[in-house]
Amino acid sequence: MRELALLTFTTLDGVMQAPALPEEDCSGGFSHGGWAMPWWDEVMAQVRHEAMVEPYDLLLGRKTYELFASHFSELEGDDEASMMNAATKYVATNTPKDLDWKNSIPITGDVPAQLAQLKTQTGPLLQVHGSWALIQSLFTHDLVDEIRLWTFPVMVGPGKRLFGSTAATKQELALTKSATTANGVVMSIYRCKRRSTSAGPGR
Repeated sequence: MRELALLTFTTLDGVMQAPALPEEDCSGGFSHGGWAMPWWDEVMAQVRHEAMVEPYDLLLGRKTYELFASHFSELEGDDEASMMNAATKYVATNTPKDLDWKNSIPITGDVPAQLAQLKTQTGPLLQVHGSWALIQSLFTHDLVDEIRLWTFPVMVGPGKRLFGSTAATKQELALTKSATTANGVVMSIYRCKRRSTSAGPGR
């Protein structure tokens, strides 16, 4: 069995949209892109140590894939880029053409069913970066095993929230590790407990 982990940056008020760049994702009129940059270097040092040492494959939505490919595909001599370039990239997309970053595999059609099947196979951890819409589907279909969350001391108001469409779904979590960077960002790693599939009384 393969496990699936989210690696996510959020503001204190729960927004995960466009942490790194002003133009990363302006959908919905979002104008606070790049909100994570004042804390970036210390956080990324911790991220590399905690979540990017062991081999992993990537599971990405199409927009995040294109953003990462444009940045990492041509980098050489960088450990983070080397691991990402070597990883298999599974891409949830309705347009499977033009996946030019090496080791890229499109996933189309019934994406949750295909991911559930992928998790039954042997292989390294499937790690999701960004990919807001994909994450909502993963939560809905109970496919997330671990949440690796970095919460930044900033609030930005309206935007795409990590748990935006899953608030009505009960999900029990177990905190397995936490730490704080010197500049005030909180790392929290949670294990997700499987949701009950009981049909209830009388069934």
